[in-house]
Amino acid sequence: MKIKSFTSKVLCGTAAAVFAFAVISFSCSKVKVEGSADTVYADTAAAENKPAISISSESLKVIEALQNSFNAISSGVLPSVVEIDVTEKTTVTQMNPFEDFPFWFFGTPNGTDNKKPKTREYEQKGLGSGVIVRRTGDTVYVLTNNHVAGKATQITVNLNDGQKFDGKLVGADERSDIALVSFEAKKDSNIVVAALGDSDKVKVGDIVLAMGAPLGYSQSVTQGIVSATGRSGNQIGNLNDFIQTDAAINQGNSGGPLVNIYGEVIGINTWIASSSGGSQGLGFSLPINSLKKSIDDFISKGKIAYGWLGVSLVDITEDFKKELGVKGKNGAFASQMFLDSPAHKGGLQAGDFIIGLNGKAIKNQNELVREVGYLPANKVAVFKVIRAGKEKDISVTIEERSEKVSADNSKLWPGFIAAPVTDDVRKELKIEDDKVKGVAIVNVLEKSPAAATRLQNGDIITAVNDKPVTNIGEFYQALSLEGKTEIWFDVYNEGHTLSTNKYKLNK
Repeated sequence: MKIKSFTSKVLCGTAAAVFAFAVISFSCSKVKVEGSADTVYADTAAAENKPAISISSESLKVIEALQNSFNAISSGVLPSVVEIDVTEKTTVTQMNPFEDFPFWFFGTPNGTDNKKPKTREYEQKGLGSGVIVRRTGDTVYVLTNNHVAGKATQITVNLNDGQKFDGKLVGADERSDIALVSFEAKKDSNIVVAALGDSDKVKVGDIVLAMGAPLGYSQSVTQGIVSATGRSGNQIGNLNDFIQTDAAINQGNSGGPLVNIYGEVIGINTWIASSSGGSQGLGFSLPINSLKKSIDDFISKGKIAYGWLGVSLVDITEDFKKELGVKGKNGAFASQMFLDSPAHKGGLQAGDFIIGLNGKAIKNQNELVREVGYLPANKVAVFKVIRAGKEKDISVTIEERSEKVSADNSKLWPGFIAAPVTDDVRKELKIEDDKVKGVAIVNVLEKSPAAATRLQNGDIITAVNDKPVTNIGEFYQALSLEGKTEIWFDVYNEGHTLSTNKYKLNK
């Protein structure tokens, strides 16, 4: 039975092979092959003359026109798309492998100190994509991502036509995840500079092409549509908004361009949302308009010069908005303000709800941070705010952001976040007296004015400069610095009410 079963299987396989061969043979014809010493006849498959499907000539023309458009876009833009090969040096600290041994009878092997860590330097290679965005004389500039070239010790730029150039990092910015690389090429070199489009005109449903070197397959093109605009980059710690596309983007595409049907670069492919590490139709590109100023900054200063306003923004709940008098409004809440900052000098206050910038509506804090960052230093910007229930326009001269100044808590007023005293807060702080009204103190910062006045997390501020406050709106009105030389607080904590030290304001 085993032999019979085996024979049956073989015969079945053989029969299938014979049948398949017969089908192929029926569709073959003899073709005379010329040009050899002997005349040779070969079997070739002859397809039937009629097409597989029937398409009207009008429809076919539309499809061919679309295909021709993709061909033209690809051939026009790909010469400006490059593969970037990088080498990075990584330092790794390692403990001695014998460290876990409890003791050695005659000391550690070879006299090594098993308590002293050792550092070793490794070279790590990687690749990404980029696009040529400018040429000045013999210097060519390539825009890419910071995570592609920002830490590279060696850069090679590979062009579409096979040319290779040694690259140099002009500047990189982790906050926006962009970098600019340059290389030198003679004027007679075949260098194509990409055309930059207007990403503000991008709409959901627009046809786009993503180009680059996914997984090392350089000069690849994928096609899709714009799935969404204005996507937040919070997931990757990026202050920009993003264009979302379903055009396939994979590892190695980073830094490559997202192109519209006019052959213009509208974005730089930066990241994907994926559970597998591969494309799942959720690719995100930095809008090119947000990068145009950055290119100039990199070339002129070697870094991005961000605009600085000098306020600290927080997301607030609807209950918070209700107490502030802005229920149902979109905007960004300035919970704190740096003393002597552009905001302070221009007349903004902690507690302002910012709803507009230079005539453009502000939806949330991320948008305000982004828009202020784009503003050049010494430019006057007009902010529309809601203060004490009324709208007000305030002109502020923007300054260049300095990490040293923006991280100085001693200048951040008031140095804590105020929160409504809700039922949950009362329960958590064990406040049983319903007569206690005010605002709760959250996140007191070290070295801040709040810390100097001895305020603590969980305190309830019941008065500012002896003026009672019962909610968020009244608190920020009382907190106004106008006409004041010093400020102090009355606080309730664990059944006791006391006054803080007075904080003197520099005039």
